[in-house]
Amino acid sequence: QVQLVESGGGLAQPGGSLRLSCAVSGSFFSISAVFWYRQAPGKQRELVAGIASGGSTNYADSVKGRFTISRDSLKNTVYLQMNSLKPEDTGVYYCNADLFDLSAKRPYDLWGQGTQVTVSS
Repeated sequence: QVQLVESGGGLAQPGGSLRLSCAVSGSFFSISAVFWYRQAPGKQRELVAGIASGGSTNYADSVKGRFTISRDSLKNTVYLQMNSLKPEDTGVYYCNADLFDLSAKRPYDLWGQGTQVTVSS
């Protein structure tokens, strides 16, 4: 059974940094792409950043130049380095992975449980 576990959320001051991790574990799967979404209180979930299997990345305009998504393919882990944090970055951050089941030969996606990020002085 494939699992996706997020970690690294917490409290940061404005201007501070946090690093989120998204680890995918299990057997007989490959990763097509991984995305980070966030949902602020009272707002819709929005895409923050994504990284494809080939390494290409994309970012929401609101985080460009401040956030960096990267991966460690050997560990099947994707990171979101968040610098110059602002109060408006506060929210629950979710990892979403587009996977391919090598046994059943079909794509599917998986969501993490979410990790809270709070930016406040």
